[in-house]
Amino acid sequence: MNGKKLGSQGLVVSALGLGCMGMSEFYGPTDETESIKTLHRALELGITFFDTADGYGWDDVGPGANERLVGKALGKNRHEVQLATKFGPLRSRTESLGLNGTPAYTKQACEASLRRLGTDYIDLYYLHRIDPKVPIEDTVGAMAELVKEGKVRFIGLSEAPPEQIRRAHLVHPITALQTEYSIWSREPEIEIIAVCRELGIGFVPYSPLGRGFLTGSMTSAEQLGADDWRSHNPRFSETAFQHNLKIVEEVKRVAKANGCTPAQAALAWVVAQGDDMVPIPGTKRIKYLEQNAASLDIKLTKEDLEQINEISPVGATYGERY
Repeated sequence: MNGKKLGSQGLVVSALGLGCMGMSEFYGPTDETESIKTLHRALELGITFFDTADGYGWDDVGPGANERLVGKALGKNRHEVQLATKFGPLRSRTESLGLNGTPAYTKQACEASLRRLGTDYIDLYYLHRIDPKVPIEDTVGAMAELVKEGKVRFIGLSEAPPEQIRRAHLVHPITALQTEYSIWSREPEIEIIAVCRELGIGFVPYSPLGRGFLTGSMTSAEQLGADDWRSHNPRFSETAFQHNLKIVEEVKRVAKANGCTPAQAALAWVVAQGDDMVPIPGTKRIKYLEQNAASLDIKLTKEDLEQINEISPVGATYGERY
């Protein structure tokens, strides 16, 4: 897999990353052994960009289970990979406890992530969500100090609006913005992608498969278990689900025309949106990891792209993201 420059500060990552969140929480039962095998297989496929966060997963040790898993699986290959993690949201095992973007907590959170990941530096450190009580300049200023100390190589933002991106970038160059982007989540096209391109900030689409919806494997919201976060998500209510199936039908049509799976067609669409994009589809199974990696070989036609744009323009999806 070819490397790709992410942003304009020198970070090079694999053209496709791996979102690791579901290996520890949110999407039904987890299996650490299978997840570790999946992480190792990713390396074999040339995937070197791995995304986690301090708020993903909770085990007997406490929060940060996903960071511990990623660190355990990739520790021997630390020099070959680019680790991205995030901080900001506070939580207990069962509920959100707000946000903390204070400079003191920024440094405290980084130290904790370094311990869990088993490393002395983080390649890309994101502010996961902006704390409205703390000026973005203060939070990013603390992140910049972590760069000076060698604990962080590059910094990023997640789900940040244009004004905050600009303010943050004045304090320290932002290497990447991570936000949800897919065929059914196209809101970043309104302004955010343009701002990133203006400032030389790389774009990292998460949930590029619409949290699994665009894979075409689901036909009803009733398929989701009670321990699956999507069962409480507005877009996966039965009414929204049935309304949005027309988007999946178009993705299936494009997939059939290109001899690939719907998931591969959906990923190929994201990749086609620009060379500055590095999607991070999440999976905890080798089978789907291999399919995702193969999507880089699929080149959708101009007609394919136009048909998808027609059936799923910005705002066409029924239901809020959260």
